[in-house]
Amino acid sequence: MSAQPHTVESQSIDRVVLRFAGDSGDGMQLTGDRFTESSAIFGNDLATFPNYPAEIRAPAGTLAGVSAFQVHIADHDILTPGDSPNVLVAMNPAALKANIGDVESGGVLIVNSDAFDERALAKAGYATNPLVDGSLEGYIVYEVPMTSMTIEAAKDTGAKPRDAERSKNFFALGLVSWMYSRPEADTIEWIANRYKGKDTVIASNVKAFKAGHAFGETAEIFSNSFVIKPAHLEPGEYTNITGNQATAWGVVAAGYLSGLQVFLGSYPITPASDILHELSKLRHHGVKTFQAEDEIAGIGAALGAAYGGSLGVTTTSGPGMDLKSETIGLAVSLELPLLIIDVQRAGPSTGLPTKAEQSDLLTALHGRHGESPVPIIAAMTPGHCFEATIEAVRIAITYRSPVILLTDGYLANSSEPWKLPNIDNFKPIEVDFATEPNHENPDGTKNYWPYKRNAETLARQWAIPGSPGMEHRIGGLEKADGSGAVSYDAKNHGLMVELRAKKIDAIAKSIPLQEVDDQDGNAKTLVIGWGSTYGAIAAGVRRVRAGGKSVAHCHLTHMNPLPLNLGEIISKYQKVLVPEMNTGQLSSVLRAKFLVDAKSLAKVEGIPFKAAEIEQAILSCIKEES
Repeated sequence: MSAQPHTVESQSIDRVVLRFAGDSGDGMQLTGDRFTESSAIFGNDLATFPNYPAEIRAPAGTLAGVSAFQVHIADHDILTPGDSPNVLVAMNPAALKANIGDVESGGVLIVNSDAFDERALAKAGYATNPLVDGSLEGYIVYEVPMTSMTIEAAKDTGAKPRDAERSKNFFALGLVSWMYSRPEADTIEWIANRYKGKDTVIASNVKAFKAGHAFGETAEIFSNSFVIKPAHLEPGEYTNITGNQATAWGVVAAGYLSGLQVFLGSYPITPASDILHELSKLRHHGVKTFQAEDEIAGIGAALGAAYGGSLGVTTTSGPGMDLKSETIGLAVSLELPLLIIDVQRAGPSTGLPTKAEQSDLLTALHGRHGESPVPIIAAMTPGHCFEATIEAVRIAITYRSPVILLTDGYLANSSEPWKLPNIDNFKPIEVDFATEPNHENPDGTKNYWPYKRNAETLARQWAIPGSPGMEHRIGGLEKADGSGAVSYDAKNHGLMVELRAKKIDAIAKSIPLQEVDDQDGNAKTLVIGWGSTYGAIAAGVRRVRAGGKSVAHCHLTHMNPLPLNLGEIISKYQKVLVPEMNTGQLSSVLRAKFLVDAKSLAKVEGIPFKAAEIEQAILSCIKEES
């Protein structure tokens, strides 16, 4: 009697959270990113969270060297990469130990059983093998010999066994692609394009990918595969985008909208470096990039470009902000448009370079010598980085001021589907260079005074140096009102400080009033967020409302000046909760400015909030409502 063929039922589900984890050299970021791209092509809504070690190559097999990539895919609108993975793919014992605590009870573990030898277990800190000691009884465990099966699959490609072993991440990708009905052809084509000219590498990776896919189909350990239907997204052309990529594209768009030459002066620093990398590839869009020898040189060159009539941009993270502070102060004094992009990371000092934090808000507000206010914009999501960048440039040019754009490591590296905008739907950014002398001297001659101001915006005039009749000098010493000559007069200094502050305050008149999401108008608790906490807060608010409770939510983009109606909004609520990935910086600002008893929900662990954390904090506030 012939054996019955193995059949697997296909089950439809609405969402799944997967996490790929292994050594930093195992290609987990590549695997997760490719699975994300495949899901985006399929039409799912998605959100990702790459999490990798700060060391370039930590010791193999250790907890410090574990790299992970989490992706949440769904057939409906989602806001976060998920609180807890439903599925963990662990390539070695360290990956399992570092991530098992996050996996939901009853979740699926797919482990590379070949890696669970005595030496690897000891490196990970296991006294016994978790695959046999009963410690994983609360999970569905699939032991798959990925390493040996990859080597076997690639034996005819000409690759040496050690080289072939490197393709085991593609075996894992093939298996998970089968489990969740991802198309094969797109990934095979992608492998061919990515490794073009490396025929043996292409063959090895494709063989491993197909072997993983076939293992899922034929191995009798799997009872189900799963289908997640495409999400219902607004019609249009979409791409999968990270925050750093969106920021770079926003810079290019701002150059187009303003008609200015874009100049980026930057020094590589994690997690901001990809903006420099992306813009360096866009020379055909009128972008000039300069990789400076240090942070100070980078911003100095960008400020010089602004003096010369270009759109000056510099990128950095927290340690670089410290070094750039004097030149930002100079830009405040010179009153030149300059965009400073701070992709925040955990600190202080070098801190945790690959971990996210929102701890630079007070630095952006006050981290300079003297009275030197600057406008501050904060992006909410990876895609929103594009719009936030354009808004920051609009303010910089209109008000002749350096502007700080705050993103962070979470936004920088995470991705989401993004509907490609029509740039013609954005308002042009008007640039009104001074073209003729504006001051008449007592002898009847005319010359150019750089600090004559627009009556409405208080922005000084901007002239391209060297233009006939527009010759002028500017520097870091205090300026005389109007002429810009060096002045040590006490009253003049007081006047200039007041004018610079009033100019920044005047920006509030040109920004939108703050919107509030108060679904039924009965909420007594208001959650105020900023930056990358948006997704977790919005998801937490959804959960609270699904439980029949009322809560309001507003999320700030303009951090300085704040929207004109924010104080009025806050006054309507009994409780104000402020979740931040710092020790309470915005809550301190709100307390000082509006005399409100803002309750801080602080998190400084280098990882984003979970929606469940926000939900519990909101419920605690609701319970305390009078």
